[in-house]
Amino acid sequence: MTYDLIILGGGPAGTAASVYAARKKMRTLFITAEWGGQSTVSEQIYNWVGTTSLSGADLAENFKKHVLANSGDTLEVKEGSRVQNIQKEEDKDEKHLFKVSTDDGQEYLTKTILISTGSARRKLPAKNADKLEHKGLTYCASCDGPIFADMDVAVIGGGNAAFESASQLLAYCKSVTLFIREETFRADEVTVEKVLKNPKMNVVKNADILEVLGEKFVEGIKYKDKKENVEKELKVSGIFVEIGQIPATSFAKDIVPLDQIGRIKIDPWTSKTETEGIWAAGDCTNVLYHQNNIAAGDGVKALEDIYIHLHAK
Repeated sequence: MTYDLIILGGGPAGTAASVYAARKKMRTLFITAEWGGQSTVSEQIYNWVGTTSLSGADLAENFKKHVLANSGDTLEVKEGSRVQNIQKEEDKDEKHLFKVSTDDGQEYLTKTILISTGSARRKLPAKNADKLEHKGLTYCASCDGPIFADMDVAVIGGGNAAFESASQLLAYCKSVTLFIREETFRADEVTVEKVLKNPKMNVVKNADILEVLGEKFVEGIKYKDKKENVEKELKVSGIFVEIGQIPATSFAKDIVPLDQIGRIKIDPWTSKTETEGIWAAGDCTNVLYHQNNIAAGDGVKALEDIYIHLHAK
């Protein structure tokens, strides 16, 4: 059997697209190793539109319920599998055809593909960072910033994402201290200049983060001042890590163009990749902002364009 569409990934982009695909009665195969995306580890999410607050686990369960409620004649759901490879297939009757292979040895043919496999945050390589993750150490200022109102916090990283997180946190927090490993910032000069003008903003350069301090919750940060060659500590109640993401796109490197950090290049107008017949949405792409709500919208946008591609072109 040849599917109209195969959707890869069970985060907000993939699940939103699958619901729309079912409603449009597109013959769709939805493949996911797990549900929910990066937010599954969040204790509480406050910015999922339409819901005041819910846990990451509840959000993932809601995604699953919504997709399964729409499964049936046209939407087939395959849980617990990861895509291993995508190849172009020749077919005399079809303009484009792809073969998707999964880690359980199965192969599927499809006319179109939506890649929405997300990404993972690069973890902070410091003592106790894993122990205190989501207990004061977090990877999302948009999600968790308001929790730290009137508190002292730290941001780790020197790029645009770190400065943008610091800018958001300055609206809530008593102070924000940004730690970078180097002497110079990687962020745009205009962004750096604007953020550093805030009197609540501090910077520590040439810093190697050694340890996240605290037993049950973050209480501080220990770092090495590489210039002075001494270890120092700073009391903070929250730590926001912005040292990059690792896109889940290795399986696609031979079928779609990736950027320098492995994200799939897309046309933001349509979510198309540079490979005819393949779209991508969510955190695995090179869009400017990465949020659950944005990913869901991009998944729907891609699905609408895929439908037009199949039925109106």
